Amino acid sequence: MLVCEAVHALSLRASPATVNAIAQEVGIDQSGASRLIKSATAAGYFVMAASATDGRRREASLTHAGQLMLDQAHRWQEEMFVELTTGWSDKKRRDFQQAMTDLIERSYEMDA
Repeated sequence: MLVCEAVHALSLRASPATVNAIAQEVGIDQSGASRLIKSATAAGYFVMAASATDGRRREASLTHAGQLMLDQAHRWQEEMFVELTTGWSDKKRRDFQQAMTDLIERSYEMDA
């Protein structure tokens, strides 16, 4: 799941999902990321292919099964958020979500 989230996040930022980029995204070393990628590929969640811009690089992309798993995980996360914030106003939920989004975006800026 972790590497699928990483590939998804990288794709949202239009960044190539190379082994090194995935490793940086999840905060582990390249060899650890390689093992996770290999497992996710074997499970059918990813495919690895040569980069369109640099044939020496390989990039990951989600398969249909990987996207379905990710969609299910995101639905579960949303359900848990609603449950955890029972009693919160819609404004409080939106404000909290925006604050978290701002923090994440700032962390990406700091990595650049």
